Amino acid sequence: MLIVDDETLVRRSLQRALKSKGYEVFEATNGVEGLQMWRSEKPDLVFLDVLMPGLTGPEVLKEVGETNAKVILMSAFSGEHNMQTAQQMGANIFVPKPFEDIFGVIALAEGLMS
Repeated sequence: MLIVDDETLVRRSLQRALKSKGYEVFEATNGVEGLQMWRSEKPDLVFLDVLMPGLTGPEVLKEVGETNAKVILMSAFSGEHNMQTAQQMGANIFVPKPFEDIFGVIALAEGLMS
């Protein structure tokens, strides 16, 4: 799994929760790094922030193009993005930040994988 987010706390929280479930986790701190890791690691699932330095989440999705990876788009600015716009951008689901329940977010991710 790949986490692409410029917020350290978000990356660390997701990483800890995912690793506790036995998943291999890669992290990127911005969109450019995330795109490179996505192409090299070919993750099954990507947690992708909307607003980041370099490339935004939607720009990363556009660059990746067709993918087999499941994508969870995340943003603290949920008024601008919702499930419908996330899906139009190529993501599977949208999750607003901050997370109310990190393990609920992990359960959503696992549901996408099954």
